[in-house]
Amino acid sequence: MATHDSHEYYEDDAPERGGRRRRRGGCIVLVIAAVLVIGALVAAGLYLTSIGRSFDQQAQNFDESFPAEEDRPEDGEATNILLLGSDSGGGSGEDEDLPMVPNSGRSDTMMLIHVPEDGDDVQLMSIMRDTWVEVPGHGEHKINAALSLGGVPLTVETVESMFDVRVDHVAAIDLEGFTGLVDTLDGVTVDSPTAFETNDYSFAEGEQDLDSDQAMQFVRERYSFDDGDFQRVRNQQAFMEGVMDEVLTPSNLANPARVQDLVDDLAPYITVDDTLSSWELAQMGWNMRSVRSGDVTMFTLPVDGFGRSGDGQSILLRDDQAIDEIGEAMREDSLKEYVEDNDL
Repeated sequence: MATHDSHEYYEDDAPERGGRRRRRGGCIVLVIAAVLVIGALVAAGLYLTSIGRSFDQQAQNFDESFPAEEDRPEDGEATNILLLGSDSGGGSGEDEDLPMVPNSGRSDTMMLIHVPEDGDDVQLMSIMRDTWVEVPGHGEHKINAALSLGGVPLTVETVESMFDVRVDHVAAIDLEGFTGLVDTLDGVTVDSPTAFETNDYSFAEGEQDLDSDQAMQFVRERYSFDDGDFQRVRNQQAFMEGVMDEVLTPSNLANPARVQDLVDDLAPYITVDDTLSSWELAQMGWNMRSVRSGDVTMFTLPVDGFGRSGDGQSILLRDDQAIDEIGEAMREDSLKEYVEDNDL
């Protein structure tokens, strides 16, 4: 049972600033960049077999991705992609666990990408990890607990049951893919929503150029803010815009060698469901060939305030009306209009 609480929002498990665990929060926002890069190449007639082969050979697959078919909503005309990041450990790379090993930890970052049937725009919804929801078969928990309770399939089932929409694909990206892509892009220009400081860097409000280490701290920091994860999500969204602005430039898209570098940097650290091949990405990208950063709407799933669970956890109370309305808008392919009408 959840109760309302007027306290300021802080993470229950937040360690001291000097002893923070190394986290992957925010890294998975780069998966959509891979979709747009490959798709844009197809649109330009520059899709190379070697690039697709690089992705298929180097990307990892989840052992399991989806719940039993009888437990899932009907398939719709739009495409929905669930992006996950896990806080299950520190570090990354070939000698360490992939980010999305089932039952390895709680999902640190969760985003749901909605691509309408016509492919003219994209909506990206961040879901706060402490949102108190019904996890099928396990009662009420923070939504990020679904990964530890039942792996990727249960996380997908939880999201599908919330919005009554089908998740077509699921993906995650590891830390090294994040740093490699930013380095390949020679840095990213980010329009920071607010000024803040970390242990190592000071970030001004407004546009600034970030290298890979600065960008990593920009998307991971939350202890500098009174509203913690809320501001971190806004920073992740600002970073996503910066990445798309850098990737979707004529100089990048017209340079197969450059794109090969981008794919080579990303693919080894991407984990996807077994249906998300380079050809599927190319088909999605072709449908989205006119999309640029200005066509991507980013927002955060509304919550109904802060509270405490029956066992004393600090939680975010779900907004059932917003969830129902967003689910309906996704099924009707009118999510862009809903977001604009409700000023999300």
